[in-house]
Amino acid sequence: MASPGDWKIPSAVQPKAADYTFDLDRALTAIVSLSTRVPPEAFTAETLGTERAGNGVVIGEDGLVLTIGYLVMEADTVWLTTQDGRSIPGHVVGYDAVTGFGLVQALGDLRLPHLTLGRSDTVRVGDRAVVAGAGGRQRSVAVEVVARQEFAGYWEYVLDEAIFTAPSHPHWGGTAMLGPQGELLGIGSLQLQQGGPGGPKAINMIVPIDLLPPILEDLTRRGRVDRPPRPWLGLYAAEGEGAVVVMGLADDGPAESADLRAGDAIVAVAGEPVADLAGFFRQVWALGEAGVRVPLTVQREGRTLKLSLTSSDRERFLVSPQLH
Repeated sequence: MASPGDWKIPSAVQPKAADYTFDLDRALTAIVSLSTRVPPEAFTAETLGTERAGNGVVIGEDGLVLTIGYLVMEADTVWLTTQDGRSIPGHVVGYDAVTGFGLVQALGDLRLPHLTLGRSDTVRVGDRAVVAGAGGRQRSVAVEVVARQEFAGYWEYVLDEAIFTAPSHPHWGGTAMLGPQGELLGIGSLQLQQGGPGGPKAINMIVPIDLLPPILEDLTRRGRVDRPPRPWLGLYAAEGEGAVVVMGLADDGPAESADLRAGDAIVAVAGEPVADLAGFFRQVWALGEAGVRVPLTVQREGRTLKLSLTSSDRERFLVSPQLH
């Protein structure tokens, strides 16, 4: 993980304290560096690595930290590092695949302020905000909201309305999107490319904070959300022309077990045509809970095939966090 002297945001796009009515520097101390280690035998070790690093946001007086879930998924070791260089161990409280949020509990006194949860439904295209990483203003970007729209991730993930900001934060994972009063409006998840007249530019995808309050109590107390698990196929997919193309398969997942192959074009679910990636995932989820049979129509090397997958619960494949 980068040390404080290794990099900084260009000064032209750093937030300036005079531009905000809240205490910017104090708010930024609530962002911590987060590093995790994952057992090599963990399900996500091959795809996400065994050593992960990013940011987290203190949201509770007791040291509860919110981050993006892929940083803490299956982690057995967590360290939180404050802006003044103190490192405190943490424990993974929970992870939610539907929203993408992860929670960590500091196992020592962080002695940091916590950010208040704002309302992301008030965010509009053109609004100004701060996307903040651990390390103060030098690790933060003054941004503009450039889009609010649906997002589908190749790993069987859909947000009805994600927030997109520019300029992009270069170390986006778990960053905090701060609103005009210093409130938390979202958590950084990805860097993407947005096309435009001047060519593609890098933007960040932010998971809206409004998705957190309905699940926070469950996630804090149980480590997961009390909802029926969605059917999971264990595939990585992208949009093609009038189809969804399989790009890869999770080892020993339902798709691999049913002989779905990389390069297959999925054109229908249960006889209903597939239009796009988000629609495909929603069509699968609409069939029922995890374990439901998922009939697929697939085109492979000029042939049309009918395959039937028995879906699974993604969480059954993951290593559960252990308290140290």
